[in-house]
Amino acid sequence: MDLKKLTLVAVLAVSQAAAAVPAFAEAVNNTPSNTTVVGTVVSAAPEVMPESTDPLPPLPTETPGGVVSPTPTPPPIPAETVDPTATVEPTATIAPTATPLPTATPGVTTDPATTTDGARAAASNQLILMMNSNKMYQNGQEYLANQPMAVKNGVSYVSIRAMVERVGVKYVYDYKTKETIVTKGSDVMRFKTDSKVYTVNGEKKTMKGPAYQYKGTFMVPLTSITGALGIPYTVDNVQKRVILTLNNKPKASFTVPTEIYAGEPVTFVTSSSSPNGVAIVDESWGGNKQDIYDQPGYYVVTYSVMDANQQWSDPYTMTITVLKPNTPPVANFTTDKDSYKMGEMITYTDLSSDPDGDEITVTWTNKAEAFFTPGPATIAVQVKDSHGAISTFEKTVNISDEILYSKEDFNRLFASPGSVFSIDGSMVPTWQQVAYNLSSEPYKLIRSNSPETVYTEGVTYRETSLGKTRFLIHHKNNLNIKAKVYVIATNNNLYPTTLTTEYVGFAGPSTYPEGTGKMSVERYWKSMLTNEHYKTIVLQPGESVSILTDLNQIAMKPSEIVSLQADLFSDYPIDYNVMLIDANKDPLTTLPTLPVLDRDGVHNRGTYEDSTRIITVTDEVGKTPAKLLLGDNSSDKNLAGVDPMAGTEASNAGNFGVLYKIRFENVAPNSLITFNPRGGNYMGPVMVNNQIVHMPSVGSLSNADMNSVVYRSGEYGGSVEILFTAASGSNLPVNFLITPLPAKK
Repeated sequence: MDLKKLTLVAVLAVSQAAAAVPAFAEAVNNTPSNTTVVGTVVSAAPEVMPESTDPLPPLPTETPGGVVSPTPTPPPIPAETVDPTATVEPTATIAPTATPLPTATPGVTTDPATTTDGARAAASNQLILMMNSNKMYQNGQEYLANQPMAVKNGVSYVSIRAMVERVGVKYVYDYKTKETIVTKGSDVMRFKTDSKVYTVNGEKKTMKGPAYQYKGTFMVPLTSITGALGIPYTVDNVQKRVILTLNNKPKASFTVPTEIYAGEPVTFVTSSSSPNGVAIVDESWGGNKQDIYDQPGYYVVTYSVMDANQQWSDPYTMTITVLKPNTPPVANFTTDKDSYKMGEMITYTDLSSDPDGDEITVTWTNKAEAFFTPGPATIAVQVKDSHGAISTFEKTVNISDEILYSKEDFNRLFASPGSVFSIDGSMVPTWQQVAYNLSSEPYKLIRSNSPETVYTEGVTYRETSLGKTRFLIHHKNNLNIKAKVYVIATNNNLYPTTLTTEYVGFAGPSTYPEGTGKMSVERYWKSMLTNEHYKTIVLQPGESVSILTDLNQIAMKPSEIVSLQADLFSDYPIDYNVMLIDANKDPLTTLPTLPVLDRDGVHNRGTYEDSTRIITVTDEVGKTPAKLLLGDNSSDKNLAGVDPMAGTEASNAGNFGVLYKIRFENVAPNSLITFNPRGGNYMGPVMVNNQIVHMPSVGSLSNADMNSVVYRSGEYGGSVEILFTAASGSNLPVNFLITPLPAKK
């Protein structure tokens, strides 16, 4: 061979050696040639197979028997054509659904004398891939991959089949999705031919190069499969090998209750797994594990498991804190006397406590402010601490035959606001109606309550409003899917518009309409007291936004209800749309596609002007029985308005959504104001002199004979201000009754 040819051969040899550096390698000029570095090649590069330019073969075709025959393991590719990082992909089995791929070509055991010392020296937890070869070594055993490592477009590839078989994880090929699916424990990885993207438990990740098929073998970048499987590796350029460190140990852990008390049973909940899915066959506890710890203190407990391959996990260690035993609470109370007349006020002093300082729940039995039947009366109190320990205390008082107050007189004099007592409701219509001056404030009311039960997606209300605007929204989801109610505000002006949210009361979702209405009114009053919902936004021309977002924070299940009352203000006209749609849909993109729903023919919807009514009573009240009747459409007329969607007149039956500002200028001393329903079941709070009072405090007012305490004037009298708005789900009309109190004894 002449000198020119020798020179050419030498140049080719050098160029092949340079091309053999894996894609993850970086040249490190100052690193000694015999150094091994994790994840980085630091010495001379091995020879490598030239990049293939042949078109990749198609997936295997189905044989008459319906199964693809495994691709035979090809003979080792000559060293000068081997890519040092190429990985081999398993041949797949065709099936209608995801089916395990055929087993890769069995590993070939070789004469140890023919292996390198480096390969034979492999640790039991190592898998060694030889560069420029399809040889792999594990536990001193040689195996042949169906393709050697390869470099393609500067990226080192390995056969996914050879990798997963040696690592011991599961894989299948899904012909429906054309994906190779690798499963390691609970982790699922999916790879596709000609795609740089693979997923781990549904999360997308990007590889350095696309996966591809080569001679029936599925090749993926080495760094991607090792990263997906969580396998650390080192590159040894001295012995031309890639060393993968396999963690085949099972894992063990356990949990215990957050709080453990001496003398109480302890539940240890164990958890174990194997990275390769090997069965767990044994377990071992160490340290100081006890089912019951007699003494408080700190105890160290360890837990290990063994798999079917006789490998033990690393011990899982936890320090358990055992607290001193819980001391039960102590229930106790006193009364100011041991004997009372009928109708005499009883004063209770609760002395219950918990020695550990735990919060306790107190439940009374037969605790009455007064008794009206002679004889012994036993009162009991039960207290329970946060650990469930209970203590009960009873006391019996004697009720004499002497009457101090009748039951009605006692309640009128002493029952707390929200308390209920009975009256003869049939007499109330004969009482005198108080005279008052009526005025209003220009609040436009948008009442969206029909259809109350919504059966299909759509717009339940559409209106344009300027200035003060009040919303009353009350809808039930009957879509058979989760749904949400939205209010969309759109600025169709040529200039920015400021929208101010003042007060908001929202409740739901709930299947209880009366309770939802009651809670929304209570929160409406609270927002007036705290201004917690006050905020402003500026809508640019053409901009649409979702407002009053409490409505849609939680999706409504079928048959659930939401209720909202809110006061807003805009400096220019705003177009409003109220709609109910599938909870998974975007409201802004869905709105243009929605129909306007028809009324249900039972409930009310409409736009009403002047929805704040101001009632001023200047005459003295309280010396004789009198009433203030609201929502009857006679003495208190329904608001008249329009249904803008239907273009028809509307009447606000019950005046729901109307805010009544009632001021009694002169309430006589020793007078009582109570709340009396006239139209059926009612529950909802009022605000009296900036104090929220529930009507009633417990339960509901179910008939006209029930009366709930609102206000008691005391010895001096004076003015009283009451705010009232009808709670959605309840019934109108209602009375405020003003009566003189009986004389105190």
